Amino acid sequence: MSQFPDPYGPGPGQEAGQPPAGRGYGQPDQGYGQPYGQRPGQGYGQPYGQQPGEAYGQPSGAAYTPAPPVPAGYGYGQNTNVAPQGMYFDQVSGLNLPDGTQLASVGRRIGAYFLAIPLAIVTLGIGYVVWGLIVWGNGQTPALQVLGMRVWRPETNKVAGFWFMALREIVGRIVDGILSLITLITSFVLFVAGQKHQALHDTIAGTVVLYDPDKVLAR
Repeated sequence: MSQFPDPYGPGPGQEAGQPPAGRGYGQPDQGYGQPYGQRPGQGYGQPYGQQPGEAYGQPSGAAYTPAPPVPAGYGYGQNTNVAPQGMYFDQVSGLNLPDGTQLASVGRRIGAYFLAIPLAIVTLGIGYVVWGLIVWGNGQTPALQVLGMRVWRPETNKVAGFWFMALREIVGRIVDGILSLITLITSFVLFVAGQKHQALHDTIAGTVVLYDPDKVLAR
């Protein structure tokens, strides 16, 4: 039987037509049914180049990078409303308020409204105006001062100054009564129903009224 010569020539000590040492005639280079290019001992269906015993889908030779640590204090449902030092978070109004104060109640605010009438009469009107101009710088009106309340600006966490009090007491009061009964009722409803108890003149000036019995805001 004739044999085709090996184009690369026989190896040392190998006769022409003789297969390489350790391989019988007709023996394939890899296991039967083993995909082409797969190494002996590599499992069926295992990606080429993956080491035996290596988990499927794990990059060859690459170490698993752990996820970054979760920041301390982070968690589902955690209260993110952290009040600055010297303040507390009021859940009713949703505001950060100074320690020792609280949002003025509806009853106290209504009391201040009606108290302003006899105070204006006693001081003959002009005295009430002068008194008001003096205490506006402290975030108060004469009636608010008598009942221990102050006007506060949540945006800056400060007592309202003179110009914001002027905006509240002049422009805001004009808006309150610009349509007479309609705007007065609207202002009253907003004041009673709102969680911050802001009337129209409070909304215009961006203020709320706080009860300050210990005068902590005057320090």
